[in-house]
Amino acid sequence: MMRLSRAELQERNRARVLAAARAEFAERGFRDAKVDGIAQRAELTRGAVYSNFPGKRALYFAVLADLVERAPVPPNPQLGTDLRTALGALARAWVTSPAFDPLHRDFPAEVAAEEGTRRPFTQLLKLDALLLGLAVERLAVERPTPAGARSGGPPRRMVRVAETVLTALHGASGLAAAAPGFGEQFDVISACERLAGLDLSDWWPSPEHPPVRVEDAPWRPPTAVDLVRAAPVPPDGDGVVVVLGLNRLAAAEEAVRTGGPVTVVAVTGEPGELAPLVRLVVGQLCGCLRQAFPVGAWPGVRVVCDDDGVLAAAAGVPAVSDETEVAVRVRGGRVVARAEGAGAGHAVGVGVRAEV
Repeated sequence: MMRLSRAELQERNRARVLAAARAEFAERGFRDAKVDGIAQRAELTRGAVYSNFPGKRALYFAVLADLVERAPVPPNPQLGTDLRTALGALARAWVTSPAFDPLHRDFPAEVAAEEGTRRPFTQLLKLDALLLGLAVERLAVERPTPAGARSGGPPRRMVRVAETVLTALHGASGLAAAAPGFGEQFDVISACERLAGLDLSDWWPSPEHPPVRVEDAPWRPPTAVDLVRAAPVPPDGDGVVVVLGLNRLAAAEEAVRTGGPVTVVAVTGEPGELAPLVRLVVGQLCGCLRQAFPVGAWPGVRVVCDDDGVLAAAAGVPAVSDETEVAVRVRGGRVVARAEGAGAGHAVGVGVRAEV
């Protein structure tokens, strides 16, 4: 028998732990599940479990993320042809997704249990609202400027409509766990369809931003997966790369609104627990979005969960935390500009564009 390498053995043990944890959580629920029970199911030691996951909650988030990533994709999804039908298709995909799996029932309480998970979760929802809002904007029928609004102002956005849709969807999945049998899934779908006509007079103000430094450094990014498309990120594309800690993800919009190609690199100081949360929250929305919106309406921004910080390091950010905010401009395989701090993504996007 061929001997497994250290990396292969670790990957095999991780898969065994995930499978055992899924069975333990399904049978006992999160609160009553035991790490010792998971280890026994996996036929591994308690230490082997902790060598792969820092704690029970981290393991729970990883199980839910794995559930999202392995969810079957309909062979011929009913894509929306306009905003109303797309939002209905999104809601239909959501109510049949892992968000309604019994394993998900303890998620709302666990993510709300501590500030260290509440803040990143809030920011991940803001990122989700941006992604959905960008898709909505591409399908939305152009409307005249509302009476009394200043023409020629910041670009019109549909992110608040997206936030309202996400509020309905997360509320429905939360109630499905807390009050089984309450509410009709068809009503949730119908309500989301009607949100297509909601006018919240949503505008985006241009932020203050730091200065941009000119640079000339090689850009050699590692292989990465775009969570929006569930596909590899092209390593040689030009555009803005914005490295954001999980408490700064709302700043992604500042880079996106400059109009060029943007890659959001999500980083964290607690990758063992919070990287699975990124994959879970963004993956849940984008998996449904891909089943509801035509490809031409998918948001142009790419999102990468950089759990080991290697993509951030390639962008010249060797140390990361949940408060990191750094952006670089890539052109022709070189990093040509950099900004750090609040508004960095907007600064790099606007600053370099002005020089062309």
